[in-house]
Amino acid sequence: MERIIMAHGSGGRLSHQLVQEIFQKHLSNDFLNQMNDATCLPGSEKLAVTTDSFVVSPIFFRGGDIGKLAVCGTINDLAVAGAQPRYLSLAVILEEGFPIGDLERIVMSIAETSRQAGAAIVCGDTKVVERGSADKIFINTTGIGMIQERLVGPHCIKPGDYVLISGTLGDHGISILADREGLEFETPVISDCAPLNHLIDSFYMPGVHCMRDPTRGGVGTTLNELARQAQVSILLEEEKLPLNPGVAGACGMLGLDPLYLANEGKVLVIVSPEAVERVLTQMRAHPLGKEAAVIGRVEEADPGLVLLETPLGGKRIVGMLEGEHLPRIC
Repeated sequence: MERIIMAHGSGGRLSHQLVQEIFQKHLSNDFLNQMNDATCLPGSEKLAVTTDSFVVSPIFFRGGDIGKLAVCGTINDLAVAGAQPRYLSLAVILEEGFPIGDLERIVMSIAETSRQAGAAIVCGDTKVVERGSADKIFINTTGIGMIQERLVGPHCIKPGDYVLISGTLGDHGISILADREGLEFETPVISDCAPLNHLIDSFYMPGVHCMRDPTRGGVGTTLNELARQAQVSILLEEEKLPLNPGVAGACGMLGLDPLYLANEGKVLVIVSPEAVERVLTQMRAHPLGKEAAVIGRVEEADPGLVLLETPLGGKRIVGMLEGEHLPRIC
């Protein structure tokens, strides 16, 4: 393939291929090669850093906007890496003709969400491009957090661990799709966009081995990443996947798989058997985790694979997202 296509931004197989064969190939170093949601930096005080860009369309959607999404996305990448988010940078690219009122609405949302998360915006940049050179507004945020003895990551995953998720799958993806295409469902779907650091604070304990926020590419792609990094297999139970009725209906009507839909306010947690019930109880006690569920377990056989057990007892392979599912989702 000689040119970039939209599927390169889907978070699936082509996205991973692009990162490995172009960026990692030429920029490889010990920090970048951690290949986690945030990079841990050495020093007397352990720091984690992450960066993300947001090009979502539409920029206002049920449950949030591009500003809220930018803060939540960066806060969550730090939190699932075991860090306490502290500082954010904010860079904004504006298209000529963008309404000042819409910009102020987005900045107010950024301010409110960063206050909720307890992270300050400490530096920023603004650029304006000619009309037609961008699509309204693009945002980049970089986050810095403090790591406080939360040793989590794929290297901690062990056969016998359980896979938990903090709530229903695919709410953000279906919300964006509905607003983008003007779709109305019998049960309206609202994006789950939210900062997860306080939820994670509420349930973190010894026995929590790994955390990820399943954004682009969804739960299916995220678990494939973890299975390959940890060299284990993961078996999901289809009947245990929590779904909002509106998401289930939309997937049935449109032929979408909720395992590949984006989430912006959910955390996947890999937990030891000894800690699973306590973690689940603490999750469900928090407003963002009240629909938390155990959805699968880690196994030793077939390393690198993710499998789904159907209600009839059959199994199918859940691969990485292929092609262009829902572009510009974040």
